[in-house]
Amino acid sequence: MAEPRAVSRRLLYVVAESWPTFRQDVAVLFGRALPRLGLESDLVALHEGRPPPPPWGGGAALLRAAPAGTARRRLGAFWHALRALGGARRERYAALQVRDLPVVATLALAVGAWKKLPVYYWMSYPMPEGQIALARERGLSAGWMKWAYPMASGLVGRALLRHVVLRRADHVFVQSERMREELHALGVPWQRLTPVPMGVDLEAVAALRGVAAPRADGVRVIGYLGSLDRPRRIERLFEMLARVRERLPQARLLIVGGTEDAVHERWLRQRAQALGVDAAIDWAGWLPTAEGWARLAAAEVALSPFPRGPLLDSASPTKVPEYLALGLPVVCNDNPDQQAVIAACGAGRCVPYTPEAFAAAVLELLALPAQERAAMADAGRRWVERHRDYRRIARDVAAAYAALGVGSAAAALPAGRTLGERGG
Repeated sequence: MAEPRAVSRRLLYVVAESWPTFRQDVAVLFGRALPRLGLESDLVALHEGRPPPPPWGGGAALLRAAPAGTARRRLGAFWHALRALGGARRERYAALQVRDLPVVATLALAVGAWKKLPVYYWMSYPMPEGQIALARERGLSAGWMKWAYPMASGLVGRALLRHVVLRRADHVFVQSERMREELHALGVPWQRLTPVPMGVDLEAVAALRGVAAPRADGVRVIGYLGSLDRPRRIERLFEMLARVRERLPQARLLIVGGTEDAVHERWLRQRAQALGVDAAIDWAGWLPTAEGWARLAAAEVALSPFPRGPLLDSASPTKVPEYLALGLPVVCNDNPDQQAVIAACGAGRCVPYTPEAFAAAVLELLALPAQERAAMADAGRRWVERHRDYRRIARDVAAAYAALGVGSAAAALPAGRTLGERGG
């Protein structure tokens, strides 16, 4: 297949995340893989100011230093997005794209109608429902404003997303086939929905070969990489660890990740102490991707809990493909995407997300002969190379954009295949 040729027009891409971001579907997919295929994006985002942000490889970086304070930051991000959209020129951009920001996407639709530019929405997560769930679970424990803002934002965002954005956007990119089905049930036509699963930057993984944090003799490390936010129910992993240590006192849990919810983080640490496992947990916090992967490579088994429910069932979890790419057997729960991955490659165990089931699966994998775990790891790596390498995903995404008239015509979908075709 011939390399798609570069084009002068590009996307104006407004994202919810600040730059740099750990989100691989922004940093790797749009920042490196798609530009190689002739599709560039000018990124609209906040940055943290110091140190200076790294270069954005996908096109121009339209960045603004994040103001201090939560309210000022939100207003600053909104104003920055509005100015970028208002300044979009047809001769430069083929389309406007907004990620996970229903209010901004509503404004983008107005700008797109004015400037005769198509508007695409990238939905990585049901963000309004997540904000509503956060407010309900948090209650007034962190103060009235920290309940009122996510509740109001979620209700307004949900109304705009369902009744304006999804109905009027020219195309919607979603995380999974499950999310596609859910949005189709809300009335969005199949042909306007394209699922893009989370992938892995295998070039970065290859650069880490032979680089790993040392493992102390006799210690059995169980790893977790990801968010500690309330919907993940991470406290169940502490109960799991307590059960595992009844059989393997040398077991430890490595946690690479965190949460911006300080109240919940304090509660998690208190819960670990109450269960008597805090001293057996290594809290690494958020780390740069390469450093986090290197730390995680010291583990023998990795965990991917994704509690079932409307918020997370439609997700395409990053953790399982990342673990498999790192050569780690996985214990995960029956999130639809995770279940399909483990069934396809056999490189782990998929069980209900209970402390008992996770503990039993971890103990089973740790008891396997090293040779059997190595074979499992090889099978997982091969599956990721075939299905979740961002270089492969980028080719499919570039073809989807080409069919929409964005990017290189050489990337267009094969004859007879429809963009967003169910099961494609």
